[in-house]
Amino acid sequence: MKVDSETLQKIAHLARLEVKPDEEEALLSSMNGVLTWMEQLNEVDTTGVEPLTHISPEVNVLRDDVVGQHLSRDQALANSPQHNGQFFEVPKVME
Repeated sequence: MKVDSETLQKIAHLARLEVKPDEEEALLSSMNGVLTWMEQLNEVDTTGVEPLTHISPEVNVLRDDVVGQHLSRDQALANSPQHNGQFFEVPKVME
């Protein structure tokens, strides 16, 4: 597949991008280079290769939930710039 000027303009429109005429040639060259590379990947024999759903074989690596020493409420609120004695007070971000 080769990207032409018309296809580039359609892609730019869908992506809400403005492609200037002086940028068009470089962008066409770059996109066609990526598609050429993808065509080379299609030639690789992947027979017997399992598809990956995750990059790491680890699944749900969690630590044990162990009770430990924690800050008291007074210690936690001691360095807070604003609090009401019970909770941290933060600026309102939503109406």
